[in-house]
Amino acid sequence: MASTTTATTPSGDTGLPTRSPLIGWLAVASVMLGLFSIVTTEILPIGLLTSIGSSFTISDGMAGLMMTMPGLLAAVSAPLLTVATARFDRRLMLCVFMALLAMANFLAAAASNYWLILVSRIMVGITIGGFWSIGAGLAERLVPAESVGRATAVIFSAVPLGSVLGVPAGTFIGDLAGWRVTFVVMGALTIGVLIMLLLAMPAPPPAGGTRLSVLRAMFRGVNTRFALLLTFLVVLAHFGTYTYVTPFLEQVTHTSSQQITLFLLIYGAAGIAGNFLGGAMVTRRPRAVFGLAAGLIAVVTLLLPILGRSAIGAVALLIVWGVAYGAVPVSSQTWFAKATPHAPEAASVLFTASFQATFSLGALTGGVVVDHSSPSMVMTLGGIIAACMVLAAWAHFARGLTWPDGGQDRDAEPNAGGDDAESPSRGEITSAARQSL
Repeated sequence: MASTTTATTPSGDTGLPTRSPLIGWLAVASVMLGLFSIVTTEILPIGLLTSIGSSFTISDGMAGLMMTMPGLLAAVSAPLLTVATARFDRRLMLCVFMALLAMANFLAAAASNYWLILVSRIMVGITIGGFWSIGAGLAERLVPAESVGRATAVIFSAVPLGSVLGVPAGTFIGDLAGWRVTFVVMGALTIGVLIMLLLAMPAPPPAGGTRLSVLRAMFRGVNTRFALLLTFLVVLAHFGTYTYVTPFLEQVTHTSSQQITLFLLIYGAAGIAGNFLGGAMVTRRPRAVFGLAAGLIAVVTLLLPILGRSAIGAVALLIVWGVAYGAVPVSSQTWFAKATPHAPEAASVLFTASFQATFSLGALTGGVVVDHSSPSMVMTLGGIIAACMVLAAWAHFARGLTWPDGGQDRDAEPNAGGDDAESPSRGEITSAARQSL
């Protein structure tokens, strides 16, 4: 049993019984494929934005609501659903969310008007909030302790894989057969993932401490507040710009739809590399990896209006962008986990809620800007926001802060002052978790 968890959970739950490592990795793969389906469905409109918009005669900014709605609902549903289902079988909940995602895709494919599309996106948002909050922190409960880092990187590879395979493939299918067929294919894929979850996923008991009292206690930690700030800035910068990369490539770079599909494929491939590079280094240097990723996003988005006018310049910058953003989700999740090591599922809840809320805000803000100015202005503003995140990461370094478990960046000052006085102690987190039970 000890081989399947990294630590005893605060509630005293000892986790899963000892299982074959192969079974554990199959479960990890099923979670990754579930997240892949979710990520692909969530960002699919990026490649289909103009075609869906033209079908319903709406502007690019209005079409961007397809990106805003899931993030907004995910931010709300992440804490509510995780707390409400704290005692439920986690496998059952993962399967329920996959079934809801399949229904959302089929509804989008059959939508007769744009408002039905938005209803389907609300369903996607609920799925994101529930599945991400449960699935993102499951690695340490599915594989031996020494494999948790690799398993986490595998799970989070769903994010760049959604870009490298999902979005370009969806765009390609949309170009050949129409955007509705793309959602039908996604619905069928989601049903396949649901079947795999039923077959491969064990029934992990809920992680203790996922209660409102625990979430409130986490906000007293200075590292948690930094995690929220850094995630807000970098995700706002990324999705405020990347949501409208297709209009940028069409209007500024003057590329064809086939070229855009290829460009997104290259971006996604770079994202996979960035995910595993970031996953390999972020545990030791969370501050440096997170800050470097934001810095590269800032450089790319500021240079795109200048160098992105040519296809070669756009592709080169998209490669750097892909590598940089590939490291963002795993860096953010790791920062939240290190800030609250004794409440892993609660950390995933905050990660999901903050990430998705900012995702929604970024898409909405970018839509307002692109409707009133241009895609180039969106890129410039995104670069400025990403640069602010780098400054915030430096402020964390300048204060010499460490994490509650004693972990410290290798680039931290030698005599850093340990936990901030406002950080909740191990006893406070554990006490809150026990009281919630």
